Amino acid sequence: MLGEGILKGLAETAKNFAGSYVSKERLTTVQYPEERVAPIEATRNFPFLVYDGEDAFAGLRCVSCQICEKECPPKCIYIEKSKDKKPDYVGKPQNYPVRFDIDISVCMSCQICVEVCPFEAIKMDTVFELATDDRFGGLLLDREKLSKSNEYYHTIHPTEATEVDARLAEEKAKVEAKAKAAAEAAAAKAAAAPPAPPAAKPEAPKPTGGAE
Repeated sequence: MLGEGILKGLAETAKNFAGSYVSKERLTTVQYPEERVAPIEATRNFPFLVYDGEDAFAGLRCVSCQICEKECPPKCIYIEKSKDKKPDYVGKPQNYPVRFDIDISVCMSCQICVEVCPFEAIKMDTVFELATDDRFGGLLLDREKLSKSNEYYHTIHPTEATEVDARLAEEKAKVEAKAKAAAEAAAAKAAAAPPAPPAAKPEAPKPTGGAE
């Protein structure tokens, strides 16, 4: 029948429209800000930096590789790399960002920075109430304001955060297993090596002839 698909679509739309008036779960209007609707897990607004543990600096996952800065389409990420290094989550010395700023007045929430980060260090937040009367400084978030704990990440994106933790744990286990195997191989090699020959004793000095 000609137009059957259109009629089915209109019927489904009418069904959803009528259902929104009688089903509480389908009501879309709330009395904001007194009432709030919890954002769905896939919600994304602006990026934030993830850190592990209690110390935001020591546990920061970012190693200032600057890939996100280079790939950002609106160029709203500004990173300054450290001159020294600190250990990452597997104990490997890594650089860290002395400066990490994001201008959220320019950010378009494309999530490309998240996609290109090889260290699972930057993720998308769900916070949207960021209005300020400071047009410039208030919308430029620095490293301290951007840093949020892995526990917070689990709160807003539990499924994704669990998968990330599993990948990082697997990677850490591989690094530790490799280091353990290398240590065992070195120990076995040292044990199998022949003992070093004893050091030669120095010859006693020859007596010199006395006066006749």
